[in-house]
Amino acid sequence: MLAVSRAGHDKGILYVVLKDDGTYFWLSDGRRRLLETPKKKKQKHVQVIRHLPEEIRVQLQSITMDAHVRRILKDYQNLQGSEISGCESQDI
Repeated sequence: MLAVSRAGHDKGILYVVLKDDGTYFWLSDGRRRLLETPKKKKQKHVQVIRHLPEEIRVQLQSITMDAHVRRILKDYQNLQGSEISGCESQDI
């Protein structure tokens, strides 16, 4: 899954959800938050993107490096035609 932060200093940042433990998501963006040190964020502070293009879903199945995370996020943003990261929140 992909998710956008809705609260905190990282508001509006697009992440890949690595793990869901019921209360928290473990998030990575491949740059600031790497696979080895994902960000732990409460689910209520994150908006999950459930409707993903098939090519993004396929890429999400084979994440092994931070470069894969960066590529997925870049491809998703290119498919959407808009910048999601930054200081402004957008509904997805």
